[in-house]
Amino acid sequence: MSALNPFQQQFIEFLVRCKVLTFGDFTTKSGRKTPYFVNTGMICTGSQMECFASFYADVIAQQVGDNFDVLFGPSYKGIPLATAVATCLAREHGIDRGFCFDRKEAKDHGEGGTLIGSIPQDGDRVLLVEDVTTAGTSIRETVPKLRATADVELAGLVVSVDRKERGTGDLSALDQLTEEMKMPCISIVTVHDIIDFLHGHEIDGQIVIDDEIRTRMEEYLQEHGPRDHTV
Repeated sequence: MSALNPFQQQFIEFLVRCKVLTFGDFTTKSGRKTPYFVNTGMICTGSQMECFASFYADVIAQQVGDNFDVLFGPSYKGIPLATAVATCLAREHGIDRGFCFDRKEAKDHGEGGTLIGSIPQDGDRVLLVEDVTTAGTSIRETVPKLRATADVELAGLVVSVDRKERGTGDLSALDQLTEEMKMPCISIVTVHDIIDFLHGHEIDGQIVIDDEIRTRMEEYLQEHGPRDHTV
């Protein structure tokens, strides 16, 4: 496993300091009992969102570049994320692209429809941004909305943390999405990066992951990780 670069280390510390990344007893959207949780709803100030989005923008600039036409954020958490990432891409990297998000239910008055913002057109390359993907459910719900709007190409998906958990089969959720949707899936960090970096590591005077938490996380990954993966 490759060592984390300073950018990834800073991102993990940011997640801890903003209480986005916490440890305890939680239940994920997919119903799994997990010893850690990634909740980007804890990002609730302008400066925090700016910093969070800047990490995404840096990764997109490095790994995707300007090879997309529209940035899409699934509702609800993807709405402020796509907006902020589009802003950071334009300001920090000179990549000025439209952004778009969806409604949970179609609107039958006003402008109508299920999408808001820079509505994708036939042939557009759409880059999706999401906070975290556990089983890939929200992306599978989102892509049909995009394809019902126009004949789009999926330029990829960028998430903050790859939980390295199985999707609906033996592969990890992100690997399964890559295979099903024929698009690259990129994470800023993985759960293994988090364990390796935070185990025994102090942030603001406190050890974030001690031996007990590490053991619980590794046991969880043994149970819910991809079938061919060994922790």
